Amino acid sequence: MRIIAGSVGGRRLKAPRGLHTRPTADRVREAVFNILVARGEPPERVLDLYAGSGALGLEALSRGARQAVFVEQHGETLDLIRANARELGFATSCQFVRSRSLDWLAKGGGKFGWIFLDPPYAAKELDRALALIAERALVAEGGVVIAEHDWRAEPLINEASGLELLDRRRYGQTAVSFYTANEAK
Repeated sequence: MRIIAGSVGGRRLKAPRGLHTRPTADRVREAVFNILVARGEPPERVLDLYAGSGALGLEALSRGARQAVFVEQHGETLDLIRANARELGFATSCQFVRSRSLDWLAKGGGKFGWIFLDPPYAAKELDRALALIAERALVAEGGVVIAEHDWRAEPLINEASGLELLDRRRYGQTAVSFYTANEAK
């Protein structure tokens, strides 16, 4: 696993061991960031929920985001993200939060230009996480929520939820849905 592009493009990342993480494949990350970059400049702040290796948030920093918040419930995995950030020179641009992502979403705050979420497919938490992002108004103006999920499990989000689907792409067994805040809510 590596950073795809930007200021530290090509640098390797350490990945967590064990079965509690499923790092986003390089080709999926590259496709996601191609879509995001086509929409405009990187945002000031990004949120990486269910952070795992931290690859999504670290990629955003490499491409010009100023700050990344990483939310991960496993302490050893969060330590690995911290080590990856330090190795890449991004430690001062990062905030590391040990918490279940749903718990953080229920009380966390602020606005983020890009919000990445890649919950365990079996946990069935995606719909609740998207609902909390909308309820807590975490999406900055013009911001995008990027949700990775099993291609057979389309999120149950509609315009009344406060999020609007912009795009959905499939990469093998993985689908990525892109949402923005629905101003009409």
